[in-house]
Amino acid sequence: MSTRLPPAWSKHLKVQPARHVEPPKARPVSAPTDDMLLRQALELQQAKRFPEAEELCHRVLARSPNHALALYILGTLGLGFDDELAISFLARAAASEPENPYYQLSLGEACLKVGDYPMAITHLQRACELKPGLIESLCSLAQAYAKCDKADMALAVYERALEINRDHSQARIGMASTLTDLGRMDDAAGVLRMAVAQRVGVAGAYRALVNIRKFSSEPPELQSIMGELGKPTNSADETKNLHQAAGKVLNDLGRYHEALDHFLKAKALADGKFDIDVYRARIDSLIELFNADFLASKAAFGSPSEVPVFVLGMPRSGTTLTEQICSSHPQVHGAGELTKLGRMAASIGLKLGAEQNFKRTAGSMTIQQSFALAEEYLSNLNLYSPKATRIVDKMPHNFELVGLIAVLFPNARIIHCRRDAIDNCLSCFFSNLSPGHSYSYDLATLGLAYREYDRLMRHWQAVLPGRIFENRYEDMVADQEGQSRRLIDHLGLIWDDACLRFYEKAGSVRTISRWQVRQPIYRSSVKRWKNYEGGIQPLIDALGDLAET
Repeated sequence: MSTRLPPAWSKHLKVQPARHVEPPKARPVSAPTDDMLLRQALELQQAKRFPEAEELCHRVLARSPNHALALYILGTLGLGFDDELAISFLARAAASEPENPYYQLSLGEACLKVGDYPMAITHLQRACELKPGLIESLCSLAQAYAKCDKADMALAVYERALEINRDHSQARIGMASTLTDLGRMDDAAGVLRMAVAQRVGVAGAYRALVNIRKFSSEPPELQSIMGELGKPTNSADETKNLHQAAGKVLNDLGRYHEALDHFLKAKALADGKFDIDVYRARIDSLIELFNADFLASKAAFGSPSEVPVFVLGMPRSGTTLTEQICSSHPQVHGAGELTKLGRMAASIGLKLGAEQNFKRTAGSMTIQQSFALAEEYLSNLNLYSPKATRIVDKMPHNFELVGLIAVLFPNARIIHCRRDAIDNCLSCFFSNLSPGHSYSYDLATLGLAYREYDRLMRHWQAVLPGRIFENRYEDMVADQEGQSRRLIDHLGLIWDDACLRFYEKAGSVRTISRWQVRQPIYRSSVKRWKNYEGGIQPLIDALGDLAET
């Protein structure tokens, strides 16, 4: 996040540091003022000298503990490194100057980033009240509404943003995304085609447009995308989006060799690296800590609530389909991919790179602490549906936190979505997953990461016998009704035929699977990898015995 400042402070970004002049020895040197230190901190932040900028902010806070701008800069510096701490700084800045729309905006965007959507809405609404024409606040508020399954409210806010600036790419693409969430594919396509015609976020618009439907014949957009790829002025991100779009269309058309070439080029431009050795050590630590004896010793911990349902597994393994089937039941609400459990895990040290810390923290957890954590999660879950008998959290990577789930919620249902390993990995590779899934940027690394996921899930099944329902995608395709009935039975609910018509369910679908889950179950994704068999050997080699060829 860039630091947004009120107009009075914006000028400091352009001020060049004054040349040092040695003061006369007879005159005392006055200490730098808060304003001087923060101006330097802003310049250091712009120069990406973050530790030095942070040190200056702390110097200001040492003598002015509630200095709003110092707190605000610290908050923006911390995002991406320690999001929870960054949010605490931003919250203190907003409390110190509650009439400052920029502080409310940045706090709301930070809450949006970590997935605390209700809190994001609160602060973004306030930012819009304080400065109605601030288009960034409107776009972020609309996004937060969409994430909270309030798509109609999101559309209204995007309209307000476009009234201010019809060429605002974030508003235009956001509106199309929300229409797609609602299943209004034709309306979404119209918005995106208009964006392309008006040259508003062209690469992103094409990527979104081709993902709205499946192509059986070559669309005119393909040649247009190829033409855009030939332009030397494209940024790396624009080129990546265009390759992703071309790959999607060519895959639909069965031109697999060409499609793979574009997907490979797209991934080569993706920003992010994944250290498989660090991840392997992380999985080792989870298996070592959450052994059968440890879990048995925590049997009386947590909350007895049966409300939470955790749908987890690798991305693109059928988690969205599973949630949609479950939430078609009148007693079940699908809350989407919630970040709350992961944020709680991070707060107690259960995060990558902190193995000794989380072993110590989890090992010393008291029954009272476990209950408090469980209640914190349930309070957040209640914001999404206060009356539902079951609420589904379908964050795929919660597969890393099954041990914590078992401690906090001994009666919660856990559904593990599994799919043919090569199909699953290839779908990850073809998808535009978020930067947190950087293991998907390289075929060999993806296969190795899948092996670690598989190793961990086999451990959970061994130490928690009978707790985890294994929902294989191929089983669902082969016997939709039988597998769906088994799912609902696992939830402890009476069968409802609406679960067979999941694709008719009203409301929005907020993942990259949203086009697919609005269709009846189809078989074309089973053994899809065979179409690419000649070009994905690094993936097959990395998967080893998990690759069912």
